[in-house]
Amino acid sequence: MKQGKKTWEKEEERGAERQVQRTLLELLNQLDGFESRGDVKVILATNRIDSLDSALLRPGRIDRKIELPEPDDKTRQKIFAIHTSGMNLAKDVSFERVMAKEKMVSGAEIKAVCTEAGMLALRAQRKVVCADDFERAIKNVMLKTKGGAPEEIYA
Repeated sequence: MKQGKKTWEKEEERGAERQVQRTLLELLNQLDGFESRGDVKVILATNRIDSLDSALLRPGRIDRKIELPEPDDKTRQKIFAIHTSGMNLAKDVSFERVMAKEKMVSGAEIKAVCTEAGMLALRAQRKVVCADDFERAIKNVMLKTKGGAPEEIYA
């Protein structure tokens, strides 16, 4: 039975790899076909440029590469304010207290932390989100995004 499972898993991996190749070929065909269509602008975005196929990155296919770095401290504060604007925050909650020590975080991670902090307060049947909720949320979200296992399962 184990041999059958291993064979099935290998076949599934090969199938997924073939699907990725078909998708890449179709994308390349579409990109190459735009030249004759006039002023068509194509915008591609990725957070894993290191994993892109070299055929996609060759000159003539992508004219400009623009890197959007992690947000600076001021921008992170604004992102935090946006994602906490609808929350009832305890007086002990401030960006400086809960997020300032996390330097290398994306806007998506800040949003995830704010959402998780709100969920922690809801699970505890509280209407106010406190600094402890944010500290626990940071642990959960950062462990998850860095490849670790969060202390508790997201509900």
